[in-house]
Amino acid sequence: MTKADLIAAVADQTGIEKGHVSETVEAFFSVVKDSLAKGENIYVRGFGSFVNKKRAKKVARNISKNTAIVIDEHYVPSFKPAKVFVEQVKESAK
Repeated sequence: MTKADLIAAVADQTGIEKGHVSETVEAFFSVVKDSLAKGENIYVRGFGSFVNKKRAKKVARNISKNTAIVIDEHYVPSFKPAKVFVEQVKESAK
């Protein structure tokens, strides 16, 4: 499902115009990205959590130059689905 498909599905279910749904979806994504960039996690009960995961400092290899490079510790965005969400997906027919 693409973002356009998502917008169309929400518009069909709610009866709201696609333009308004598009603005709302874009605003949601913007809030999620901005919050995670600030280091704030987002918890949506019954759906899941958008969290920052810390990656430790490590030494990696540049294969083409055969040199070692240090990758500093950093954060990566992650999504952890809620138990209810996981169970619903497990029980769904494929």
